Amino acid sequence: MIKCSVAGVVATAVFLGLADILARFFAPSASPLVALGNTIVELSPPALQEFAISTFGSSNKLVLFISMAIGGALAAALLGVLAGWRPKVAGVVFSAIGLIFVGLVLRRPDTGWVDVVPTVVGVGLGLAALTALVTTARPHATSFCENEPLPAASRRAFLGLASAGTAVAAVSLTLGRSVQTFVQDAAMAVDRLVLPSPAVRAALIPQSASIGVPGVAPFITGNSEFFRIDTALIVPELNPEEWTLRIHGLVESEVLIDMSELLALPLEEHHITLACVSNPVGGDLLGTATWLGYPVRELLARAGPLPEADMVLSRSSDGFTASTPLEALTDARDSLLAVGMNGEPLPTQHGFPARLVVPGLYGYVSATKWVVELEVTRFDLETAYWTDRGWDERAPVLVSSRIDVPQALETLPAGDVVIAGSAWAQHVGIEAVEVQVDGGDWEPAELASEVSIDTWRQWRYVFSNAEPGRHWVTVRARTADGEVQTGERQDPIPNAATGRHRIDFGVE
Repeated sequence: MIKCSVAGVVATAVFLGLADILARFFAPSASPLVALGNTIVELSPPALQEFAISTFGSSNKLVLFISMAIGGALAAALLGVLAGWRPKVAGVVFSAIGLIFVGLVLRRPDTGWVDVVPTVVGVGLGLAALTALVTTARPHATSFCENEPLPAASRRAFLGLASAGTAVAAVSLTLGRSVQTFVQDAAMAVDRLVLPSPAVRAALIPQSASIGVPGVAPFITGNSEFFRIDTALIVPELNPEEWTLRIHGLVESEVLIDMSELLALPLEEHHITLACVSNPVGGDLLGTATWLGYPVRELLARAGPLPEADMVLSRSSDGFTASTPLEALTDARDSLLAVGMNGEPLPTQHGFPARLVVPGLYGYVSATKWVVELEVTRFDLETAYWTDRGWDERAPVLVSSRIDVPQALETLPAGDVVIAGSAWAQHVGIEAVEVQVDGGDWEPAELASEVSIDTWRQWRYVFSNAEPGRHWVTVRARTADGEVQTGERQDPIPNAATGRHRIDFGVE
């Protein structure tokens, strides 16, 4: 059975690999692998999605693809065994699987009938590979795989076919991304885009904004280190020369703006901290960047929202939607249609060529990447991707804090122990941070300078004369309007995890 199992795995890999590379010339979701992955994500229970994000963070998509590969290999091996026993039945099953993938491709919002071509071609070639491999693996048409030893010539033929099929699949899957880049030229488009100088520059970040403790996350998060949580299994690659943003719905007049017009506007630069609603207590799914963009309130003013409107439904090029309170996009906060991040055009994985950045709200209701549409509407008329899955529809950021130093379970020398980290309550601001050691009284921590109420704030506390033994420390923050971070533990669903970060460490 081993040879037939191998035949099934290789044939399935040929199907998926060739279909994937052909899909690069069609819609982004034309790949059966991408269509399957997106379907798994969409149909997964919210609790499972939350577990994946909280556990694996920005690596959640990699874990999904690895899981798909393992599950797919097992299913393909069983298909190969079936082919060795009942070749015609296996052919029907293989074709039926192909039809299922056709359906998965067609259910994507960016695909049409022409986009099933890669899947159909891949199924045909995969079925041909399965037939050739199984025929070679069976010494007689009536025998089952490996019931009889293969002649030397047949064994060499099988190994040659299996090796060739594996090579074709591997090369196709590897080159698929390169072909997409060649076809869509996205990487070069990022390099070609020249950002104008901002009309309003971000405030200078004083040295006192850093608490000066090694190990504390830097105030500005680099583009490559910035967390990425979204629903896109394959990063959309848009041509800025073809990009447009449509503003419509409950408005006085529809607005359409392209990239050249957007870049000609007086852009503003602001430091803003973004946080993921799935960030666990003490987690790292947040970061601060210097964003360049145009105020969303000014764009909406062009359209003129009607009095009854209370929400803006933003849409990504891949169909993702987010429901943002209209007030958060029209008040005095620095909500941006961003085109730049830390002095560079937006990286593709962070929304190139344009995305939304809204201080004070979790990203699932506000930080739409690859944004192409703003529909002014009402909460009682429309829902969005995550609110359909049970998450809160307004999602204000909750006050929170984190210990970066020392590390959990770290052992330190006796004497003074420096404890430090960050706290955040975007669009409200942090007024104080307090630390509790070994269950004692809450003691005030030293705060770094506040750059903006829309950014996190670093803090430090010195645990003086720490004696040898095990110790534990807890942190809590207080906002500028007096709200104290709760100690009550709550899961992220429906509006962020709550509780206070605690770590244990040793002194010797």
